Amino acid sequence: MDKTLKESREFLESVRIPIRLACKTKTEWPVLISLWYLYQDGLLYCATQRSAKIIGYLEFDERCAFEIAEDRPPYCGIRGQARARVDSSLGAEILEKLLVRYLGNTENELARKLLAKGDSEVAIVLEPTGIYTWDFSERMEDIVRDKRLEKICP
Repeated sequence: MDKTLKESREFLESVRIPIRLACKTKTEWPVLISLWYLYQDGLLYCATQRSAKIIGYLEFDERCAFEIAEDRPPYCGIRGQARARVDSSLGAEILEKLLVRYLGNTENELARKLLAKGDSEVAIVLEPTGIYTWDFSERMEDIVRDKRLEKICP
């Protein structure tokens, strides 16, 4: 089913799973990387160090694919294609938002370590060009009921 990210907002804001981001290397071989993401204003944001290989790959070719999907039944998620841009001015801000989203706050050892390198952090901004969702809740209804699994699916 084709949807927009705005239509899948509840799913994107509620799940705390990484985005899987696929792009081409400079040798044109595909690569897949998992990153924390943030949904905001119709865009997906990630953060990483400026020196990370993924930054060079996305600067080589801005076209990428992504997936945000549950790994336990009932399987559901969002996948699509996007154009990526690297924004140095947003790196530290997005990093802090990601730490709060995934860790609950910035008052922990991991957050302090990552924030200490905030000056070299960059944001990856994904502007989707196509979005597709799937939801196997109906076909897995008996599994969901038996295990009392509750999920928000797109």
